[in-house]
Amino acid sequence: MTFPTNGLDDTVHQRHRLGILTIAAEADRVEVAYLRDALELTPGNLSRHLDVLNQAGLVEIEKGYDGRRPKTWIRITPQGQAALAAELDALRALLRRLQAEPG
Repeated sequence: MTFPTNGLDDTVHQRHRLGILTIAAEADRVEVAYLRDALELTPGNLSRHLDVLNQAGLVEIEKGYDGRRPKTWIRITPQGQAALAAELDALRALLRRLQAEPG
């Protein structure tokens, strides 16, 4: 039996990326400006996290317009959904282990 933290994925587990994936999993797609505000990130910091997630195949980035205003949205991919589920499973296993310990 491996220790539960061995199941954590460094790409997903970073707190801002975990937040991005969690918010994206709650909707069909999410506007980047919403993510920036909700997670209290600078545009550059958010952009870097989105690049990491996009290159890992966990999110897709969609650029378009809302009227005349340029907008960027992200959508979690099936691979991203699976990675998020695996991360949450690992965290649940860690919690179960801690709750089972006497003390």
